[in-house]
This record gives sequence, C-alpha cells and structure tokens, in this order.
Amino acid sequence: MSRLETNLHQLVTGMTALRHEGQFDEPNLDGTKGDYISFDSWEWPQGVGLYALASLWRAGHLPRLKNELEGWYQRRIEAGLPAQNVNTTAPMLALSLLWRESGDPAHGALLAKWAEDVLEHAPRTEEGGIQHDVSDKKNRGELWDDTLFMVALFLASYGEGAGRRDLVDEAERQFLVHTRYLADPATGLWFHGWTFDGRHNFARARWARGNAWISAGVLDLLDLATIAPSVAAFLTGVLKAQVDALLPLQCQSGAWRTLLDDPSSYEELSATAGFGYALLKGARLGLGTPAWKAAGIKAVHAVMASIDDTGTLQNVSYGTRMGHDLDFYRTIPIQPTAYGQAMALLCLGEAMNHDDLR
Repeated sequence: MSRLETNLHQLVTGMTALRHEGQFDEPNLDGTKGDYISFDSWEWPQGVGLYALASLWRAGHLPRLKNELEGWYQRRIEAGLPAQNVNTTAPMLALSLLWRESGDPAHGALLAKWAEDVLEHAPRTEEGGIQHDVSDKKNRGELWDDTLFMVALFLASYGEGAGRRDLVDEAERQFLVHTRYLADPATGLWFHGWTFDGRHNFARARWARGNAWISAGVLDLLDLATIAPSVAAFLTGVLKAQVDALLPLQCQSGAWRTLLDDPSSYEELSATAGFGYALLKGARLGLGTPAWKAAGIKAVHAVMASIDDTGTLQNVSYGTRMGHDLDFYRTIPIQPTAYGQAMALLCLGEAMNHDDLR
C-alpha cells in the first residue's frame, strides 16, 4: 500500500474517532448543545465529511465506505433530525449521492421534502440569495461563501438525480448571486461575506477556507449536475481568475495562509487541502495550466506532512464566524475537525486519480 493510500485510510479512521469532549460549547437556538467536532452529529462539519466519504466510495478508492455511510444515516435519521438551516442541510449532499444509486424510497422522500423546504422556506436576502442562517444564529441579510457548498451543491445533486430542473436552476442562481457580492473583481479572490445591512463585505477578509469552498464547489457543481453552458462558462472563468490569484500566494511549504494575502496569518491546512483538490481536479479536467497541477502536488505534500500518527489532520482552524476585522481571523484557534479530515480526504482522493502521484 502506498503512503497516499495509507494516509487515506488513516484520515477516515481519524475522522470517525473525533469526539467533542466539551470544547467550544456553543448552544443552539433551540437550546440543544452544538457539536461541531465529533462525527456523530448532524451538522455541517459532518456533512462535509460524509461528502468526502461518498466521493471516495463513488471513485472506487474505498468501496467499503458505502456501508459505513448507510449505517451513519440510519442511526442519525432514527435519532431525529434537527431543524433546517444552511448548515444542517450539508449532510443531505452525501445522502443524495447514496440515493442516486440505491433509489431508496425513504431516503428519496426525505430528500424531496428537504429540498422543497429549502425552496419554499429558506430565508432569503435581496436578489434571492439564501441567507446564511445556522443552528446557533440567524445572520439577517447576509451572504457567506459557505452557503454554496452546504446548500447549493445538495440542490444540484438531488435535482439532477430526481429530474428536478428547478432545483438545478436554483443551485445555479445561488452561485451567480453569491459571485456578484462575494467575488472581489480587483483580485479574483473571494471575500468571506456580504451584508445588505450597510452593503459591505465586513472585514473584506480574503479568508482561505471560504475561498476553498468556492474552488472545490465550482468544480463539483459542474460534476454533480448538468449546468447551463452559459453558467458553466461564467463560473469556469470565475474559477480561473481565482486560481490566478491563488498561485502566487502559496507558501514555500505548499500551504496557504488563513488570510490568503496576509503574511502575518498562520498556514491553514483545511483550505490548503481544498485548494489542492480543486487544482488537481481542474488540471485533470483540462481547465488549467501545468502550474495548477504543480501547485496541487505541493498542496498534497503539505497535507500529508500534517497528518499525525492517529490519522488526524493538524493545523486546521476552528469554525469561523463572520469577522468584522482581520485580527478576528488571525486568532481563530486550531482544532481538528471533520471538515479538516474531509478536505484532506478529497485532496488525497483526487491525487489517487493521477497515476504519477499514486
């Protein structure tokens, strides 16, 4: 077994072994305890983790993961699902991929109702953007990078599988609206968020993980559904502009900093893994130059160097709210999380698709 394959197995074990242990207690609006670390919780970090597992299974790298996914969903659905918001929608993406193969009617009914509720009841900003409401806070009038990965990819995937063009259209619309307000035309990078209350981009933070949601999300949108050619061409151009800005900002280690253009901020590995995944995938699909693959390879090495003996990716910043100044981002604590494991799994899983990296 190659080092790459060994690291993939270790990362899966490390993710499923994560436990909350009382860190970062963040009560939800309904009074329940928020758990954004352990794998046995229906939230966004776990949703991204499930998507990584589903992606590995679908690619044929770890076929056994299908049974683990089915078991996870059975346990969590039987325990009862939380109220719908942006972040609790994230686990629906991997479930849609399972359902697209199995056709399980119970899963199909759950997915259909959840998608319909997003269309009919998700709070909206001006111009129809999905407001970034989460389990512990309503963010009135705000658009965040994260929403595209947590909600729009689910709508696209389930819409494609169900023959619901209206859902795919809504996913496209969300990418277009968010691009309008979050992509920085001066640099090609993305700001973390936008508020219609005062109409500004908060700290104008070019935050690494938010940018990674976009790099990975654009490519995965094009994979998960049939996207209108004009929208696909537009988003591909947005991605290329972003990568043009990213490549000169890669550190010597192969990583990127948590504030991409701030040399005083720390190197952050969940974003690095997301960028590595996107760069290698984009190169494989013929979208980028050889420089994309070269940078992606450096990112893979940075990720592998940051996996400890327990299979845990280190140097991952904890869940990051909207910052009103740049110091906020510089001081986010380091904490292993399911999304850190997931981004590393996506990155190394994509590396397995390149014969020269296996």
